[in-house]
Amino acid sequence: MVSRRLRLLTILATLWLPSGATAAAEPVRILALGDSLTAGFGLKPAEGFTAQLQRALRERGVAAEIINGGVSGDTTAGGLARLEWALGDRPDRVILALGANDGLRALDPAVTRSNLAAILDRLREKRLPVLLAGIYAPPNLGREYAQRFDRIFPELAAEYGVLFYPFFLDGVAARPHLNQDDGLHPNAAGVAVLVERITPYVLQLLALPVAISAGS
Repeated sequence: MVSRRLRLLTILATLWLPSGATAAAEPVRILALGDSLTAGFGLKPAEGFTAQLQRALRERGVAAEIINGGVSGDTTAGGLARLEWALGDRPDRVILALGANDGLRALDPAVTRSNLAAILDRLREKRLPVLLAGIYAPPNLGREYAQRFDRIFPELAAEYGVLFYPFFLDGVAARPHLNQDDGLHPNAAGVAVLVERITPYVLQLLALPVAISAGS
């Protein structure tokens, strides 16, 4: 449940959206850099995360174009490798939602952290506002691994001073009726829940000023 403070920030963000986020101007371009969860694996194009988020924002009067930068199966290493290609779409802001496949493959958390830090370094160079979406390690990998993996995201968010959404699958994970048969990927209803919960954070992202050098 969104806290009172977050609700207030959301209201303020909506009131203080920069002119580029209004319907009267060109839409703000938000790159959703992620894996199958952002790519819309197993869903029709209109049912995926980026399509549903774009509709949710436009229903609130916010003209935003959500660029689908999700690649199914991608790890943080894959996201880093294709970062420059993704930035070729000249986004104004970025939702960074990578790491789920690192956890599923039990990759070394130190490597995951290094890859995400390299991505954040580049986005900082580009002066692009970022919303970092966290993910939790699968429970079957044990407490020690989970502790090392789960702390990557809040620690990086604090280190880089970016907006932070603690768990990308909040309200959806481990709920069969909101997931596809594989139990890993949200169905259309699950994506709707995901979008509903992350939208207040995206509105805060939109309220941040666009850097002059963002498209350079």
